[in-house]
Amino acid sequence: MTFNPTLIASSFAVVEPHGTKITKYFYEHLFDNNPGVRALFARHMEEQEDRLWNALGGLVANLEDTETVVRILRNLGARHVAYGALTEHFPAVGASLLATLGHFAGEAWTPEIEESWTALYGVITATMSEAMTEAAAGTAQSAHSG
Repeated sequence: MTFNPTLIASSFAVVEPHGTKITKYFYEHLFDNNPGVRALFARHMEEQEDRLWNALGGLVANLEDTETVVRILRNLGARHVAYGALTEHFPAVGASLLATLGHFAGEAWTPEIEESWTALYGVITATMSEAMTEAAAGTAQSAHSG
C-alpha cells in the first residue's frame, strides 16, 4: 500500500484550521489509551504540541520531496532515542494520529484517506525506526569506547 500525496495534503488542509487543538486532542487520546507513555513527556505539553504540529505540517508540505521527508524523519527518529521513545510505541502513536485526524476531518475522512494516512505512517515508522536503531547503536558504541 502506498500513500497518495494529494489525499494527504487535501485531508490535512481540512483539519489544519483547527491548529494545535489537533495536537492537544492527539496527546489526550494517546495518554488516555496508553498511560504508560505519559512519563516520556514533560508535564506541560504546549511546546511538545507545537513541535508535533510543526513536524506534521513540514512533513505534509514536503511529501513530494522524498529527500527532505527522509531527512526530517531520520532527524526525528534520532532525537526520539534520547527521549526514551521505543519503536514499540509507534502503533499506539499511529492509532492516536489516525483517530485524531479522523475526528477533526469529520465526514471528509474517507476510507481512501485513512488508507493513505496509514500507508504514510508506515513510511514514517520505517524511516524513524531505522534512524532510532542507528542512533541507539551509535550511543551504545560511544559508551563502550569511552
